[in-house]
Amino acid sequence: MKFGIAFDLKPDGPLPPGAPDDLHEEFDAPGTIRAIADVLRGLGHEAVELGDGREFLEAVLREKPDFVFNFAEGSGVSRSREARVPAACEMLGIPYTGSDPLAMAVALEKDVTRQLVAGAGIAVPIGLTISPPRKPYDGDCAEFPPILTDAGLDLPVIAKPVFEGSSKGIRSRCLVTRAEDLGPTVAKLWADYGQAVLIEEFIAGDEVTVGVLGNDPPEVFGVMKISPKTPAEHFVYSLEVKRDFRRLIDYECPAKLAPGVAQEIAEAALTVFDLLGCRDVARLDFRVRDGVPYFIEINPLPGLNPESSDLVIMAGLLGVTHADLVGRIVEAAVARAK
Repeated sequence: MKFGIAFDLKPDGPLPPGAPDDLHEEFDAPGTIRAIADVLRGLGHEAVELGDGREFLEAVLREKPDFVFNFAEGSGVSRSREARVPAACEMLGIPYTGSDPLAMAVALEKDVTRQLVAGAGIAVPIGLTISPPRKPYDGDCAEFPPILTDAGLDLPVIAKPVFEGSSKGIRSRCLVTRAEDLGPTVAKLWADYGQAVLIEEFIAGDEVTVGVLGNDPPEVFGVMKISPKTPAEHFVYSLEVKRDFRRLIDYECPAKLAPGVAQEIAEAALTVFDLLGCRDVARLDFRVRDGVPYFIEINPLPGLNPESSDLVIMAGLLGVTHADLVGRIVEAAVARAK
């Protein structure tokens, strides 16, 4: 079978003036694309690189692949950027790995997702979304503390761009413990990412991520606890931490949690996976406070970097190689497409 790989590469060269240093954080290095291509070839398939955007469209129109391994995050600031490749594949009648356009678009928009999940009876942090003002922000912070009070929020809170992935915009400064810091933090996120900001209560407790694979039925692949090597009162799995994970983080899979909590998290993960209509693979994040798991977000397009992606780290702790993990995703997608 001829597989085309849809992806976005981290560009060479300097960032545009004024851009945040994580502008291309979601995009992949050439080594990740090569590793996926090697897995596909090892499974007996032909593998070709399609890229994303216009390059992708021109490639599939020029020579239609039998299947697309979708790894493309999409560029720019759009709530539906991760849905573009699935939508194009559906228009052209090309089967592909991963979730459909609706699931991709909904999952990227954190506030929409959390409302759906809360409606299914799963705990989510208290939160509110604040859109950028129509006129330039003048730095006045007086309005922010009353907004928190009206929403039932107490400090500390965490602020994050509402439709970014790969922890873009989630830095140590996003944990706000003083009311006077909230306005400048939100304004900085508005300026850097050009989108609304989600403000949530900070859930102090264990950080847990869950891998889900397959269809009919999907199964929990693993439940992994993410802990700082140096205990912290307010641990945030921020971008700075992820970039230095070998030195700063301990990963534990299967996660050692209070009796029944891991099972509750697994059941919640499968509920959310089905609720959004996800397919083949996803990774879901939770925080556990006083034995209660709170849903944080879902990524139906999880990273597959052979060394640093959470799902791959989870697989390694479970004795599953990167090649086997990718192979399972391919197997699930092909079986579903048939």
